[in-house]
Amino acid sequence: MTSRRQLLLAGSSLLASGLFRGFTPSLFAQQAAALDVASAGSFRAMLEGPLKAAAAQSLRLDLRAHSQGADAVAKSLLDGTLAADVFIPITASPMLAVMRGGAAVVAEPIARTELVIVYSPKSRFAPQLAAAAESSAKGGDGWLQVLQSPGLRLARSNPAADPGGRAILFALMLAAKKYNQPKLVETVLGDAMNPAQVGAVKNPRQALESGEIDVMASYKTSVDDLPCLALPADVNLSGNDLKAKHPDVSLTLGGKVFYPESLMFYAAVLKKAANPAGAAAFVAWLKGEEAQGILRSGGFDAPGDAAPLHP
Repeated sequence: MTSRRQLLLAGSSLLASGLFRGFTPSLFAQQAAALDVASAGSFRAMLEGPLKAAAAQSLRLDLRAHSQGADAVAKSLLDGTLAADVFIPITASPMLAVMRGGAAVVAEPIARTELVIVYSPKSRFAPQLAAAAESSAKGGDGWLQVLQSPGLRLARSNPAADPGGRAILFALMLAAKKYNQPKLVETVLGDAMNPAQVGAVKNPRQALESGEIDVMASYKTSVDDLPCLALPADVNLSGNDLKAKHPDVSLTLGGKVFYPESLMFYAAVLKKAANPAGAAAFVAWLKGEEAQGILRSGGFDAPGDAAPLHP
């Protein structure tokens, strides 16, 4: 069993590192204080895996993940059906909704990813997709042609309720603009809520593995061992200030207007946190060297010069 002296020494070392300015060693009095983290589903594996293990050792915090689509998590935090200490969505919109609802004050960028096209190795289009992936890596646009192939089966999530569902729409909107192909989105995706694609399969990954579908859009961090093709940097939503750069690109769903957003993960301490000291320590730690190294190992990219979010 870890001694109290060892806990205090560990806490003192972390405090001395500057990660927890303003916090006292009382944070480390417990072996592992609970910390409820509400997050986008795409961040769950990190919270339940390497970040959980490291936070337990470095912070004496027991991370408890509550993850689903970031929009749905934001709604649950605001209507009180979900209580948490920290919120980590992907893209700014869900975080801004929580902040403007009075549930958080500031959000720190902690990591980013990019959109890729994942394809089934059993797809009849697999050879063309593999060739397109090689071409895309060299700056080619063959991926545009293969995605427009008649009969290509594509699955995607609900864009009205999930940033991932909006991402493929925006990526193709940016590609249509870049390559001067005004019919690209309609040809590949049809209507924004096309029922042949949106919610067409219960488990898209299983559908890809079995060959039930040919392709789906995914964050680079969620690809695992399936083959994929990368998209150009000015299309894959990894850049900053996308709305400012493309004010003519927007999407209206259910009376709400959306704009292209960077696939950035943000972390914020929630005002009603049951463990506010632990929450603040965790968010600060996420920006530090240890957690950033863990995120890089997990395939996440650095946030770069992205600015914190304010309401």
